[in-house]
Amino acid sequence: MKIYFLGTNGWYDTKLGNTLCVLVESSKAYVIFDAGNGLYKIDKYIRDSRPIYLFLSHFHLDHIIGLHVLNKFNFSQGVNVFGPKGVKEMFKLIINTPYSMPVSRLKTKIKIAEINKNSRFPFEISFKNLLHTTKCYGYCLKVDGKTVTFCTDTGPCSSINDLSKGADLLIAESSLPPGKTDKSWPHLNPQQAARIARDEKVKKLALVHFDAEAYKNNVDKDIAEREAKKIFKDTVSIKDNTCLRI
Repeated sequence: MKIYFLGTNGWYDTKLGNTLCVLVESSKAYVIFDAGNGLYKIDKYIRDSRPIYLFLSHFHLDHIIGLHVLNKFNFSQGVNVFGPKGVKEMFKLIINTPYSMPVSRLKTKIKIAEINKNSRFPFEISFKNLLHTTKCYGYCLKVDGKTVTFCTDTGPCSSINDLSKGADLLIAESSLPPGKTDKSWPHLNPQQAARIARDEKVKKLALVHFDAEAYKNNVDKDIAEREAKKIFKDTVSIKDNTCLRI
C-alpha cells in the first residue's frame, strides 16, 4: 500500500506546501482523505480504473478548497464523495456558480452522499465525530490487511483513540506547535498526537496539517518531530509529496 501526502498544510498554502490532501493507493480502490489544494495532484497517481473514493472530514475551506479543480480531471470511473451531514448542500453551494463550475458540467461524474453505518465500500471504513468547532469526522480504513487512521482538526478526545487502536499508520494533525494547547479552537500539538499513538499501540505516526502561521519552515516541522519522538519513536513529520509504503 502507498500513501501519498499531496498537501500537509493547515489553513492556507505556503512555500512548504498545499492544504491537506492524502491519497491512499490500495489494490481495491484509491481512497482520498480531504480535498485541500493538494487535490490537484491526484491525476499524477491515479492512472487506472480502480474506483475512487473521497472522504471529507469537515467543510472548513482548507479541507474543501481543492474541489474547485475537479474539472481538471477526466476519470472514467468517476469519483465517489462522502462526508458528514450537509455534504450535498455544500456541493450545491460551493461547486456551483458563481463560485465554481457546477457538478453537472464536470468531465468526471461525481456521486455525493452522506456517510453512514449502512454505506457500502470495497473496503472497510469506520468513522467517528472528533472534537472541533464544527462536525468533523475521523476515519479508519482497513484494506489489503493494513489499517490507516486519518484524524485531523481535533483536540484530544476518545474518538481519535478508538479509531487509532492498533493502526499500522496514524495520520494525525499537528496544527499547534510543541507544548501549546487551545481549548477555544481544538487541535493537537505533536506531543498529544504521539501520546495517542503510544497509548493505542500504533505502528507509525505521520504528523500533518501544520498550521501555516505556527510552522514557518521545515525546521519547525523537524522540531515537532523531535518532540513527538520523545514520546513515540516511530514518528515522522510529513512534507508535501512524500510517499509512505506500509
